[in-house]
Amino acid sequence: MANTYIQIGSTVTVGVLGAANIDFTSIPSTYTDLVLKLSLRGTDAGNYVNSRITFNGSATGYTSKLVYGLGTGTPSSISNAVTTAVDYSAYGTGSLATTSTFGSAEIYIPNYAGSANKSLSVDQVSENNAVAAIAGLTAGLWSNTAAINQVTITPSVGTLVQYSTASLYGIKSS
Repeated sequence: MANTYIQIGSTVTVGVLGAANIDFTSIPSTYTDLVLKLSLRGTDAGNYVNSRITFNGSATGYTSKLVYGLGTGTPSSISNAVTTAVDYSAYGTGSLATTSTFGSAEIYIPNYAGSANKSLSVDQVSENNAVAAIAGLTAGLWSNTAAINQVTITPSVGTLVQYSTASLYGIKSS
């Protein structure tokens, strides 16, 4: 059985003034799963920018586990028992990274409209011609049984820069 990706709304592209977040609202509950595809760069004065995701404007009930590698060396992991967002660290490239590069991430949210707690997985990578490049995988959980109808992506520090993009897709089984 094949899955069909159907874009929900338009791709969001950050304008010249930058943006504090990217927000998808009024998400219909007619799909089985959601997928977010991100290309981000931030104003944080580092080599990469951690990003956060929240659902339905809620600031509670989030946990996550991140496994990442820093270009060279042994992979590391971080457990985040945060309550305000899944700090999934979809690495947008920071202002010290190679000019005009953007980090990429794909966020998969299965059974987003169901009545169970919502899990998500994130595959992310920064882009940088230096040792500070990062690749990581995150498993997250939103302990809430409400259907997801809003998704917000926010950098943990600073803002998103011009040409950062986000696309949201619904998945239907065919």
